[in-house]
Amino acid sequence: MAKPRKDFSDNLKWNVKDLYETINDYNKAYEKLDKELVNYQKYQGHILDSAQNLYDLLTFDTACNRSLEQLFIYAHIQNDQDTTDTFYQEIFGKTYKLYEKAHELTSYIVPEILKSDYQVIAKFIEEKPALKEYERTLKDIFKVKKYTLSTKEEQLLSSMLSAFNTPDDVYSLLSDADMQFGTIKNEKNEKEELNERTYRKFLESNNRQVRKQAFTKLLNTYGNFKNTYATLLMAEVKNNNKIASIRGYKSALQASLYANDIPEEIYTNLINTVKKNIAPLSAYWKLKKEALGVSSLHIYDTYAGIINDISHKYTEKEAQELLNKALSPLGKTYIDDLNKAFNEGWIDFCPNDGKRNGAYCTACYNVHPYVLLSFDGTLNNVSTLAHELGHAMHYYYAIQNQKYQDYSYSIFVAEVASQVNQILLSKYLIANSPNKEDKKYLIDDLIGDFKATIYRQTMFAEFEKTIHEKDATGEVLTHESLCNIYYNLNKEYYGKNIIVDDVIKYEWERIPHFYMNFYVYQYATAYAAAIKIAMDILNNKENAVANYLEFLKLGCTKTPIESLKIAGVDMSKSSTIEESFTYFNDLTKELKSLYKE
Repeated sequence: MAKPRKDFSDNLKWNVKDLYETINDYNKAYEKLDKELVNYQKYQGHILDSAQNLYDLLTFDTACNRSLEQLFIYAHIQNDQDTTDTFYQEIFGKTYKLYEKAHELTSYIVPEILKSDYQVIAKFIEEKPALKEYERTLKDIFKVKKYTLSTKEEQLLSSMLSAFNTPDDVYSLLSDADMQFGTIKNEKNEKEELNERTYRKFLESNNRQVRKQAFTKLLNTYGNFKNTYATLLMAEVKNNNKIASIRGYKSALQASLYANDIPEEIYTNLINTVKKNIAPLSAYWKLKKEALGVSSLHIYDTYAGIINDISHKYTEKEAQELLNKALSPLGKTYIDDLNKAFNEGWIDFCPNDGKRNGAYCTACYNVHPYVLLSFDGTLNNVSTLAHELGHAMHYYYAIQNQKYQDYSYSIFVAEVASQVNQILLSKYLIANSPNKEDKKYLIDDLIGDFKATIYRQTMFAEFEKTIHEKDATGEVLTHESLCNIYYNLNKEYYGKNIIVDDVIKYEWERIPHFYMNFYVYQYATAYAAAIKIAMDILNNKENAVANYLEFLKLGCTKTPIESLKIAGVDMSKSSTIEESFTYFNDLTKELKSLYKE
């Protein structure tokens, strides 16, 4: 049973005092910003009166955004470290309302700037060179000129932000709070609660009956709510399609990709390339079936380890030492900076009662990144720590090298650094493990990451694309049609040598990322990029480390595609995705070879 947060030592908790020393300091900062926000009004109608006015508005806006970010991160992480604490629930709610207020008050800025053309801005920059620091921001504003509405229309859309978020909000409450899955019999034949937190553990069980029970019961329970989930998902899809149409985009997909400078070909190339490479996964299923000793492989068998999990447990200090060794190919400076996360209170390790599930990294430009996880000492948890610290170092280097308005990198590259860290950790463990059984486990685990990220996330991406297209053409999507689409995609992507169980048709109901508007494909593209970067580093390719570290510093000063080219990856070519399957095949061959020994 989890302990209350107060029972954990302070060295296992992140240092929130770096944000505000006391709650009174937070309150003072909140009140100060709340009063200052009214000053946005004095710029309305006058932004382009002069270069000085434009500069003053952008400088004021940057200062407000920095303050708001610090307030929001403080409230956000205090709430997440113990979601049962009603005091910080209120603080978070109050801060979010301030965020919404700021969003509405600033909604006139972009439409007003876009009443001119960029020649006016270029002239202002000549007149006032200090404006140069906002040049990228201004160019990005004009990039979306043809998709920006009038001031009144933008204010209207902005005021409806909460309404547009309703499908996601209801989904979260239904899935995280209201859904009950009952119990199943565990390996000891004892009743144990089944929920989204325990589900993965049951799927990884060595007991096939436990796996089957968990898989069947959880998905059938979702199936009982199929009409509700279908209504929620289609509301989300309709929102995306309607907003894209209102703004003049040809599709919701284009609207999502355009904001991040991603050509649609990258999305479609990913889907087409992965679908051409199903055979390697089918070959792996054949090996897995033999390793598990089953006559037929079902989807619920795919998460089971081919051997028992590595039992060694790590302390937080041992995890730090392991990561120092595994990530040493990135150089001494990187390791020294990484250790700041451990030594300066960036990480919250406590597995306390009420803590938000999962793990994440967030960042405050004024302070430093913060990492949340519930550390249990398992190797899987160490890998999660490596992942989140990849995000942290990406943020840290961008903060150190860019101005506030340029530090936040695109979501397209967001998962690259995290995956590079995990691959380097796994490769280090495989190379340095004297135990053949541990090597089998580690290689199979890497293969599992590839399967979950390249194959599975691409399947999700195609599902998302398909349902948006069908809705856009007027097709009415019911729970039955959603289930059929999802089931058929599973049949296609899982390939041969596996039985695709009928109940998998309900799985789309439990995927929260379908409420994030074409986000999932980036897990796959980022993983393919991370494979190339990590293998270039491990193969001592000339300038691989230097180029990668330069990539980490860029923030959003270059487009995502240009940024990755700095790191030696060209995502505009389908060959980059193709090359990742060579990596996958090499892992499968290595695993097969260990079984033959």
